[in-house]
Amino acid sequence: MRGCDCRYALVSVSWVVFVLDLGKARTVRRRFWLSLMWAAYLLLICTGASAAGGPLGIDHRLSYDDSGIWKRSNQIALLEIMVIGELAGGVWEGGETRLGKTFWQSIDSSALAGISAQGLKYVFTRSRPGQTDDPNQWFQGGAHYSFPSGEVAAVSAIVTPFVLEYRHDYPAVYALELLPVYDGVARMKVQGHWQTDVLAGLALGGLTGYYAHNRDSPFILGVFSHGFMIGLHKQF
Repeated sequence: MRGCDCRYALVSVSWVVFVLDLGKARTVRRRFWLSLMWAAYLLLICTGASAAGGPLGIDHRLSYDDSGIWKRSNQIALLEIMVIGELAGGVWEGGETRLGKTFWQSIDSSALAGISAQGLKYVFTRSRPGQTDDPNQWFQGGAHYSFPSGEVAAVSAIVTPFVLEYRHDYPAVYALELLPVYDGVARMKVQGHWQTDVLAGLALGGLTGYYAHNRDSPFILGVFSHGFMIGLHKQF
């Protein structure tokens, strides 16, 4: 079997084991961290991680590939669809239904993840793989904003509230975790990020999603008028 086939076979087997482990996990917190760990594991398998450099010794530059599913335009389209989808879903459903509240939690989560990721980029100013082949180039000043991956953080932040809310009723919702994994691999394929950038983005989005889901009421929804709470579908 070719290396690529073996890699995707490992991904498939890993996904089955992941779902089984989640079924055995008895607490929400354990399931949450299991989902993050398995998503990170799948990401490392997909990129053929090997000891190289960076804070975890796994950072290495992938061969540039801006074609097919890894094409940059597809990455941008995915993020735009997800952001527009959460906003449209929140406005349409309002905050009084279970689904609507989850949409607004997702909006809170992605906003917090975006602000946090941008702040961390300004702090660490790490060079991107497209700028250097050395993953240890930190604090390089302006135009060096590799750590963490803001896009992966955003995608992870958007899906996490839905996974946490519907995991018991619809276990298949865990498949949403494949979206940030895909985006992470794609960002590395176009040499936009190192492996640890992506893992940090995945963790950041998961944490903001966990925080937003555990709030009694969505923060951003509370800023708007009562009409947003009701939702457009009830006003027509």
